[in-house]
Amino acid sequence: MNKENQSKIIELVRQTKPLIFQEMTHEKVTEKGAADYVTNVDVAVQKYLKEALGNEFPDIALIAEEKENLGLDPDKSYWILDPIDGTTNLIRDYHLSAVSLGLYENGEITFGVVYNPFTEELFYGAKGEGAYLNGAPIQVSNQPEFKDAVVSFGSSPYEKNRAKELFPIFYNIFMNCADFRRTGSAALDICYVACGRQHAYLEQNLKPWDYSGASIILREAGGVITDWGNKELPYLSNSDILACVPQFREILLKLINA
Repeated sequence: MNKENQSKIIELVRQTKPLIFQEMTHEKVTEKGAADYVTNVDVAVQKYLKEALGNEFPDIALIAEEKENLGLDPDKSYWILDPIDGTTNLIRDYHLSAVSLGLYENGEITFGVVYNPFTEELFYGAKGEGAYLNGAPIQVSNQPEFKDAVVSFGSSPYEKNRAKELFPIFYNIFMNCADFRRTGSAALDICYVACGRQHAYLEQNLKPWDYSGASIILREAGGVITDWGNKELPYLSNSDILACVPQFREILLKLINA
């Protein structure tokens, strides 16, 4: 994707801010499942970007959180969209929510944008072209010692049956690193690894729109992102996610699979 089209997409994502703030003035919340919510904000942002992207790029279909995504062909190109990543945060006025968009083509993500309208931080990255925060290049941390690492995790709140197996893993990691963080937005957590604020992020069973847009940003910033078995991500289906600086990958894989 050329620079002109990248700029168009970035501007389309930025333009969601007034829509988000407008829709928040009459917020309506629907519970999809246990601790899983959708609001009128999610629906409005998805509708806007579906139409805008469809007008600019009519040959690329949309995969998104608030729609059915059936019959996906891994050989085709798709936009992968989370209109609001961190919906619970949005409902609770945490200001840690983001619009996350990735471009899937040829079996990988080649371009991604993650935008927090509350902080005005916009992360983006393109394959072979680096990663950026508000136009400035970003790189992962070169922190050498895992004992000084800050690790973010997702607690899989939609599937609390996982907790008995998950929390011992988190305990193992916590006892070996400096501290934990829990933001409630996978896309932002991955971007925070990309810009050096955190050294790792892990969560189980994330959906494609949770991780796709941010994955290319992390990779272009020098980070690594795989599943918990150190395999490549599927992008069109759910996956466990380990996103980290390269020097801590082996340590984290051992702690996860201990």
